[in-house]
Amino acid sequence: MIDKSKLIEGVTCRGEVFHNLSIPQIVEHELKNKDGVLGQKGEMICDSGVHTGRSPKDKFVVVEDSTKDKIWWGSVNKELSEKSFSVLQNNVRNFLSDKNLYVFDGYAGTDVNHRLKIRIINTQAWHYHFVHNMFIVPAPEELVDFVPDFTILGACGYSEEERWKELGLRTKTFVTLNLGKKLGLIAGTEYPGEIKKGIFSIMNYLLPLKNVLPMHCSATVGAKKDVAIYFGLSGTGKTTLSADPNRLLIGDDEHGWTDKGIFNFEGGCYAKAIRLSPEVEPDIWNAIKFGAIVENVTYNKDTRLVDFDDSTVTENSRISYPVDHIRNIEISGQAGHPSYIFMLTCDAFGVLPPISKLTPDQASYHFLTGYTAKVAGTEMGVTDPKAAFSTCFGKPFMMQTPNVYGDLLAKKMVTHKTNAYLINTGWMGGKSGNRISLPDTRSIITAVLSGAIDKAKFVKDPVFGFLIPESLPNIESDILDPKKAWKNVDEYWNSYKELAKMFIENFEKEHSSYASHLIPFGPKL
Repeated sequence: MIDKSKLIEGVTCRGEVFHNLSIPQIVEHELKNKDGVLGQKGEMICDSGVHTGRSPKDKFVVVEDSTKDKIWWGSVNKELSEKSFSVLQNNVRNFLSDKNLYVFDGYAGTDVNHRLKIRIINTQAWHYHFVHNMFIVPAPEELVDFVPDFTILGACGYSEEERWKELGLRTKTFVTLNLGKKLGLIAGTEYPGEIKKGIFSIMNYLLPLKNVLPMHCSATVGAKKDVAIYFGLSGTGKTTLSADPNRLLIGDDEHGWTDKGIFNFEGGCYAKAIRLSPEVEPDIWNAIKFGAIVENVTYNKDTRLVDFDDSTVTENSRISYPVDHIRNIEISGQAGHPSYIFMLTCDAFGVLPPISKLTPDQASYHFLTGYTAKVAGTEMGVTDPKAAFSTCFGKPFMMQTPNVYGDLLAKKMVTHKTNAYLINTGWMGGKSGNRISLPDTRSIITAVLSGAIDKAKFVKDPVFGFLIPESLPNIESDILDPKKAWKNVDEYWNSYKELAKMFIENFEKEHSSYASHLIPFGPKL
């Protein structure tokens, strides 16, 4: 039991404090508190209420002297005054003061030289379960003198009902980060992904200061110690493609690239569950067992069998599980420098090829551009795929200006001779066409990792300039040429040029002020 007086400074904690419970202990609390029910495979089935995805428009960063000159201010990192934060901090503390609290002390980062000590305080047992799955659990002796580098107070039952407009908030829900005080506040939402991405945002601010590139990517390592990383937003395939039975999983979502190699920020995975099946994704399916959380799904109340095909609750149903629920894992969470970079884009226009080979300069261009589609459910209000540009394939979590991350990537790619590919996991044949099948995407990735692609003949794309293989093992050649999926070739070229125009306009607006040298490596009309 920890000292309550040190837990929430200046507030008398009148409830009980449960500190770093084991999974069996926390499951008992979840059932007692009716946070969820046990599923047929021993997993906890929980519901996050109205918020079944993140609320990025309700994220705020406090303007304070020690960090204000380095923050990428704007629509991603909206300004909040220190005065408003103090009001919210006091209100959240008062709300928590008479509640039973679940406290997780642990780490973000498997590399001891770059890890962040974190403390997450919640009122809900299942949120504690979530962070216990997602972050790195310390050994008991490491908790004796544990002092966090950053703390998040989760007050999901509280919302700022009266003064939210006056305080500069958008709604009664808020996710606020104060880098100077090393404190985050989350209120008005029960979606646990806010905690995960809050810590990711902090790492995105801190690591570039140490010449470490934080990346929104999954990562695997092969038998020859070759490392592959997969950039992409939620729903584009990061978790699914990294669950490869022929490779070891390092992590599924967040990594850092140091002078020695890469390391995982997390101790668990947070996989999309919609339409999950044992045939298509056996590793993720088998990860559902005691200790896992299945979130925002429908299930049979008698058998507790989950219906993963039912999107009634949300398209963004999720599974949280410790990384050791996957058979093939790199237990250290670390590996060498990447040999391959896959930039996953979910093309809503249905015109990009399933695979394109990029030069280092083209890779830098596409990294800053971050073209994808917001897939249904990953954010509140998104119900259909929508074309979007997400800087560094993780715009909502970038804290510093994009050139900081782009320059680090380019430098590391050249130094370590890393190959880069743009992979379309989205549609073919237009918006009303079919999504590229997972088996086809896996075969394409395998062709790269096995070296088979090195034997392929390539053609240069006339608009984007990247190289497209004419054939690959186990892939029909028609699939590699997206225009063959269109009934009308003229409509294909019109849509392709429309997308190219969007690329050009986006880069001019977002990046030309600091990355104009990359414009020649984008599309040309």
